[in-house]
Amino acid sequence: MGTISNSNQIWKVKDAYQKTLDSAWTITKGNRSIIGGGNDPASNTIEFNNIPTRANSTDFGDLTGTSGAGCYGSSNSVRGIFNCVGPGTTKTIDTITILTTGNATDFGDLTVARGNGAAYGSNTRGIFHCGNDNSSPATNHIDYIQFATLGNAADFGDSTTARRDAPVGLTNGVRGIAAGGASPSNNPLNTMDFTTIASIGNATDFGDLATVTSYAGGSSNSIRGVVAGGYTPGYSNAIQYIDLSTTGNGVDSGDLTGARSSPSGSCNETRMLFGGGYAPGGVINIIDSIEIQSSGNATDFGDISVARQACAGISNGYGGIKQDEPRAPELYSPTGTVVPRGGGVGDICILGGGENPSPDRSMEFIQMSTLGNAVSFGDLITTPIHDVYGAAASAERLLILGGSGPSNLIQYVEFDSKGNAADFGNLTESVRGTAGHGNDTRGIRGGGAVPSDTNVIDYVTYATIGNASDFGDLTVARQQIMASGSNTRTIFGGGADPDYTTTIDYITTASTANAIDFGDLTEDGRSGAGISSTTRSLFAGGTNTGSPGGTNVISYITIASTGNAQDFGDLTSVRQAIGARGSNQTRGITCGGYTSPADSNVIDYVTIASTGNAQDFGDLINARRGSAGYSNGHGGLS
Repeated sequence: MGTISNSNQIWKVKDAYQKTLDSAWTITKGNRSIIGGGNDPASNTIEFNNIPTRANSTDFGDLTGTSGAGCYGSSNSVRGIFNCVGPGTTKTIDTITILTTGNATDFGDLTVARGNGAAYGSNTRGIFHCGNDNSSPATNHIDYIQFATLGNAADFGDSTTARRDAPVGLTNGVRGIAAGGASPSNNPLNTMDFTTIASIGNATDFGDLATVTSYAGGSSNSIRGVVAGGYTPGYSNAIQYIDLSTTGNGVDSGDLTGARSSPSGSCNETRMLFGGGYAPGGVINIIDSIEIQSSGNATDFGDISVARQACAGISNGYGGIKQDEPRAPELYSPTGTVVPRGGGVGDICILGGGENPSPDRSMEFIQMSTLGNAVSFGDLITTPIHDVYGAAASAERLLILGGSGPSNLIQYVEFDSKGNAADFGNLTESVRGTAGHGNDTRGIRGGGAVPSDTNVIDYVTYATIGNASDFGDLTVARQQIMASGSNTRTIFGGGADPDYTTTIDYITTASTANAIDFGDLTEDGRSGAGISSTTRSLFAGGTNTGSPGGTNVISYITIASTGNAQDFGDLTSVRQAIGARGSNQTRGITCGGYTSPADSNVIDYVTIASTGNAQDFGDLINARRGSAGYSNGHGGLS
């Protein structure tokens, strides 16, 4: 037997050896930095550096045309792309193969001619975000290309605001951020917005830089984005960083070796280079470097061959290029294979929020096919997330819906990477005590309090960041509702308005229409948890008129039929305000809740296809009630 990496799992020697042969445990990112184009003088020069080694740049080749006013670009591990102004804006995209040397060739065209925008990317996509265009001083247009295929760019969506004058592009491979730049009237900006790179749609507000800045330089590793220098007005030497996994503002973090605008920016996972720029005395050829995770001042790295500004900086080692390596070992099987996702296969339940007794924004996760305690995952965006109840999930993405306040916020996390939640968009109304389900394409939520009880149902498309749309209405307005179902039907059970009700409604998830009466629960209810396989929905625990301190009752229905619920069994203890739940279609779990006089850390499980009492699964890290959670293998995922 043996061990691999920092995993606490035990590996069979055969598995470890095969993993090594496959070279799939860790593939080291590249270390080549490319600097292309620039002006003062206008240049088509491309040169490169080895990021770990302090030295002057080496000639690579030439761009297809002369860059008269600026150049920006993106890359994956193989290919770099550039859009350069020269003179006048252009649609032209140049491409190079990063690990070779030679002249650039034509890739295709942008949808809108422009220059001096932000660019970022991932393994598969390059994004061009805003810039100076021909028709107006600045555009809000966002384009994307596929690195693997030569051709023209396609429309991605729009930025939150039109911006020009070299906003900085940052990325961790999942999201891309455009930071700073200038407004159409040439006023430096501190605003940042972000896109989800694998989707298409409009950008969303991320936060603000510590200071307004245009013509800055920067790049990002997989954790931290860095923006340095710029024009504020006045030349700046400030370095600031941004935590890419959350939304929020920039933080001051040291200085460049001198004040300058328009430096290039490129990096690997540990070191970032800033090449050239314009200082108060004119253009410079200096390359500065910083160690990304250490807040501090830059040091001299070397020189570029010709002093110039507004160069494009790219690399084959920045944070948007994902390494082939496992995430936290606890989310992996003993042979290093990612735990599968999807209907009947997905095995991860993530939950967050609630009270214990103070509002708690922490998230935890559980592997449902095992028995054991929950493990830390990350944090929700904001602290007062008690009495959420609402959660929906695809095989890839968990949505947290609404919350106290009430709130219209939709937050999301990805099942395949631990980390903090991000803003998805807004519900059609501010609501607490709502409930969610859906299929693998569409997330549904229904009911809640706004503050009076509501009958509204709305929906989102998981793959597209944005606001919810109206679906229809429940048969009865109510809050503290339970939701589950199959990939065809979403079921809403129980709730209160203000009296507890036995009503069960259903909708056809792929349509838009009002809910239809399904039948009644076995007893009036309640603020419990909805669990499902593809055929059966369970309603577990909660509060009802006969049991104001909570109930341990579990009842069930057959989803494809209509009719009243039947008795399934009992939870291990009386609990209300459960909220968080999940299933892998074989096993269903309920998480936390309230058992007078204290919040609960209990995780129970049942076998959905049988009937019988729940059994103890393990414990949450934090006792909590009113949390929200769902799984990546529930009954709505086929």
